[in-house]
Amino acid sequence: MTKISVAVCTYNGEKFLRQQIDSILNQTLKVDEIVVCDDGSTDKTSRILGDYQKKFPEIFRIYINEKNLRSVKNFEKAVSLCTGEIIFLSDQDDVWEKNKVEVFNTFFTLNKQIDVLCSNGHIINENNQKQDLYTVWDVPEFLCINKREIDYFKIFATIGNFATGAAMALRKSILPQVLPFPNIEGLHHDEWIALTSSEQKKFAFLNEKLFSYRIHNEQQVGGISYPKNEASKEKLINRFDYNKKAKTFRDFKIKFRTLNDKERKFSSFLEKNTDPKVKRFVETVQKERQVLEQNLKSEHFLFSLFFKYFYR
Repeated sequence: MTKISVAVCTYNGEKFLRQQIDSILNQTLKVDEIVVCDDGSTDKTSRILGDYQKKFPEIFRIYINEKNLRSVKNFEKAVSLCTGEIIFLSDQDDVWEKNKVEVFNTFFTLNKQIDVLCSNGHIINENNQKQDLYTVWDVPEFLCINKREIDYFKIFATIGNFATGAAMALRKSILPQVLPFPNIEGLHHDEWIALTSSEQKKFAFLNEKLFSYRIHNEQQVGGISYPKNEASKEKLINRFDYNKKAKTFRDFKIKFRTLNDKERKFSSFLEKNTDPKVKRFVETVQKERQVLEQNLKSEHFLFSLFFKYFYR
């Protein structure tokens, strides 16, 4: 049997923590260990965790950080302490569908070449009510329905990330390639894992909605949902379809700005560190920008002179 771990990071999560932990414990395929790293909570989070550890001592391993590590490094610690062959990442305020672990485990079993897997999910509010919205997790399905090619690495490296940590599980065997998580401003651990695995064609995405992502005032990361209408759908398709050529001044402006931000993010890391992966990420962005510059020159020659000066 495959040993399954869950890496949970907590910080002042008393309001929703019990519901999330219960959803993990009540899976159709039981998990073997839950590793929790608390980042110095000042509310009742530690007491709640202690209650679970007393009730399930064979499952829970609780670590209280001596100093606040913040999200990325706290997840790095939690993941590194897991002993399972499959490691799920978990936020403190979401809710899992009962069959999430079973579906993921089956996929990993049948697809040995995949090391990182994400799924679609619901949006819920503070009162556990599901919201009828589109999300960035709908992008793969939208692209498939519209017969658009999906190259996960190219999307993650040059456009944006929809591989959310709350929806992610990975094989322990990939940890040497992703740990330690780099200190790159604006780069979260889930994006780093997605970039690393997708470059090697070891990333996959399930359209099945296997968790509920909670939107509330205290959350650290949001901005992933959109009104459920055709305009939002078209906007998401156009944004993540890397083969769609820019036509208008605004199109080129958005694409150049995105590519430049990506390059600056990776290049700032390379100034102090040597990592072949990050160098390849930069090269991918640079090649994409070269193509964009050629398209701009052919479409709007005068505009190309402006962009070359202001958006390099």
